[in-house]
Amino acid sequence: MGIASAPLEMQLIVMPCILFALTFHEYAHARVAYYLGDYTAYYQDRMNLNPLSHLDPIGTMALYFLGFGWAKPVPVNMRNLSNPRKDMMLIAIAGPASNIFLATIGSILLRFSMIAPFNIPELFSSAMIFFVFINIVLALFNLIPIAPLDGSRILPLFIRDPRTLYQIEYYGPRVLMGLVLLSLVGGLSIFSVIIFEPAKLIFNLLTGINLV
Repeated sequence: MGIASAPLEMQLIVMPCILFALTFHEYAHARVAYYLGDYTAYYQDRMNLNPLSHLDPIGTMALYFLGFGWAKPVPVNMRNLSNPRKDMMLIAIAGPASNIFLATIGSILLRFSMIAPFNIPELFSSAMIFFVFINIVLALFNLIPIAPLDGSRILPLFIRDPRTLYQIEYYGPRVLMGLVLLSLVGGLSIFSVIIFEPAKLIFNLLTGINLV
């Protein structure tokens, strides 16, 4: 069900990939917020790549045992932003964009590892496969337009009605938890359709490898 059910050898590869992907994702939020004038995350020691600064203990345990988890949200004070609507969207998109960046770097390293003259151990190639796919999945998941995911912060580009945006913000966590429970308990793999299948296509475009 979760990572805990995987063989130990796989866990030792997958967990570092996930933890770094989550850490870099939150770091990107904090860094962009800093550039845009809000130093809240900086003062709370979130502008670093130390996993202990970003990981939520319960979210990490849930990820390990259930296959679904979360990191600590990066705090942002909108009053410090010169253009709150636009800047919040930029801060939000920084997270998924950072994971696409990591997936791209990983895919380049993976392609090099498959070139015979480099004689790179197969373990490295296996790790890069997981690393690339995990980052793609994390980016796509966070782009779902349901609060509190990053995709909900992009909705003001398309929805101007404050009441509608408020309802999305209010009911979003309930909808998201319902989808997660349906996937975990009910066996209704909604995320397989909206995340994993597109992730396989993107993975194939980046690496040239077709995941079955």
